[in-house]
Amino acid sequence: MTEEPQVPASQPRVAVIVSGSGTLLQALLDNAQGYTISSVLSDRADALGLERARAAGVPTAVVELKDFPDRASWDRGLLRAVETFSPDLIVLAGFMRIIGEPLLSTYGGRIINTHPALLPAFPGAHGVRDALAHGVKVTGCSVIIVDAGTDTGPIVAQQAVDVLDDDSQESLHERIKVVERNLLVDVVEQMATTGWQVDGRRVRLGRAAG
Repeated sequence: MTEEPQVPASQPRVAVIVSGSGTLLQALLDNAQGYTISSVLSDRADALGLERARAAGVPTAVVELKDFPDRASWDRGLLRAVETFSPDLIVLAGFMRIIGEPLLSTYGGRIINTHPALLPAFPGAHGVRDALAHGVKVTGCSVIIVDAGTDTGPIVAQQAVDVLDDDSQESLHERIKVVERNLLVDVVEQMATTGWQVDGRRVRLGRAAG
C-alpha cells in the first residue's frame, strides 16, 4: 500500500519524545536546520532530556503514566499533549514505551524511531547485546517509521558499524550511538524539509517522494 507523499510545511515543526538523558535530542537541538523543534515531551518528569530542552528554550510537557488511571487513558493523554504543539513530524529519541493506538491513528506515517541494530535483525530492547551474542561482524543502527509492532516499521535509513574482536556490549553500543546521532540528524532534516513517502515496506525521501 502506498501512502500519500508527506509534503513539508513552510515552517516544519518537529516534536521529540524522550524518556532519559536526551543525547539524541541534544544532537537534534545542536544541528536543526530548516525546521523547528517545537516541543519536547516525556513520560518521566526527571528526564534529563527535559532539562536540555528547557536550556534551549523549547517548550516541554510531561505525561507520566502514574497520573492516569490506566494505560489507555495515558495513551489518549499523550496524544492530547502532542496535539497541543501541532507537529509535522514526531521523533522518538530514547523513548522507552510502545506508542499506543491513539497517537498512531492520528500521526501514523509521521513518527520515527531509532534502533541500535540493522533491522529486521535484532529487534527489541537488547539489539546490541543480541548482535554481539550472535557473533555478527557488522551491525549498526536504523531509523524507522513507527508502526504498532516492536521495531517492525518501514526502514527509512541505516548505517553499518563494524564489530571489533574485543568489543564489549558497552564499547560497541558507544560507537553505534555516535553513528546513530549523526544518522538521525540527517534523516530528520531530510524528512522535515524535503518530504517523504511510504510505499509498502519502502520509504522514499526528498525528491524521490514526489
